[in-house]
Amino acid sequence: QVQLVESGGGLVQAGGSLRVSCAASGRTFSSYAMGWFRQAPGKEREFVGAISWNGGNTYYANSVKGRFSIARDNTKNTVYLQMNSLKPEDTAVYYCAAPPNYTPYTNNGPWGYWGQGTQVTVSS
Repeated sequence: QVQLVESGGGLVQAGGSLRVSCAASGRTFSSYAMGWFRQAPGKEREFVGAISWNGGNTYYANSVKGRFSIARDNTKNTVYLQMNSLKPEDTAVYYCAAPPNYTPYTNNGPWGYWGQGTQVTVSS
């Protein structure tokens, strides 16, 4: 059973930075791409970015490109989302996601496993 646990969310002022983490367990972490999503109140969940199995390829939504970056440490079974130059519109619950089957590269899923989410609030 794959488990994803996010951490590191919090309250930050606009223009600030925050890093959230996602610890994975239950299968060989290094074989799979990983993704990040977010959901703001009253809005649908949206794709933020993804990273390939070895970190060599990353993909980002236009809304975060140049401000957010994704990295992974396969020795720690952890993927990170570094968020810089945060804006109030980045306020959301951030989720990490994993494919259901062997998928070393993807920027559009499928995504079969989800974490519980971590709240990120950006104040103006």
